[in-house]
Amino acid sequence: MKKREMPKDIITIEDLKFYYGQIKALDIARLKLFAHNITALIGPSGCGKSTFLRLLNRMNDLIEGTHLKGKVYIDGENIYSEKIDVVNLRKRVGMVFQNPNPFPKSIFDNIAYGPRVHGLKDKTKLGEIVEESLNQAALWEEVKDRLGKPALGLSGGQQQRLCIARVLAVQPDIILMDEPTSALDPIATLRIEELVQDLKENYTIIIVTHNLSQAARISDYTAFFLHGEIIECGETDNVFTNPREEKTEDYITGRFG
Repeated sequence: MKKREMPKDIITIEDLKFYYGQIKALDIARLKLFAHNITALIGPSGCGKSTFLRLLNRMNDLIEGTHLKGKVYIDGENIYSEKIDVVNLRKRVGMVFQNPNPFPKSIFDNIAYGPRVHGLKDKTKLGEIVEESLNQAALWEEVKDRLGKPALGLSGGQQQRLCIARVLAVQPDIILMDEPTSALDPIATLRIEELVQDLKENYTIIIVTHNLSQAARISDYTAFFLHGEIIECGETDNVFTNPREEKTEDYITGRFG
């Protein structure tokens, strides 16, 4: 029997504590997240999942009064080092939010926005990036004849795929997703789930979800958060069918949360 290859770790957390003012929101001793896998973050509301997600591209820096102790490494580099270019970090670590948030611009300009911000002006190259990104987001065939039309005219599911394409246009290494299907109907949700599974071949994906069935369906690894701590993290099949911790079993079987 062929031995399973260990995945490459891309994110390492060490002795992390994160505060909103004096309130400690996260306390994580150590955690590794693996490249080209989907990791689901589960746990009840207010347990620190979204706060943790936003740490990975320093979005929490935008919230007054927050501070962090400890280290967050991406590809061996501490992203909270003073030497880090935060704009470049957010290019490498893209984010898709809970509600679709297209810019009030055309479909084309939504996708071209990121490359333009990073200095690309060549119209031919921009056109290639727009087509490639929309293809990756499984949206090209639906919008290729109306790229100049407003993005806000798309359906909710299409808007969310557009937002994913917008992230892909700047060629990130990691894609963060904060409950990306919670505002969508079941059919649109299925399209996003299928898309996410396709994308992991080229990207590392970390997704916050309250939908335990979704986590079980699409993720390779699952981390269970409770009161700002990670109670258990492991391969999704093991976490859901043979959890090591009683609190994990209580949560996934619906005893609380």
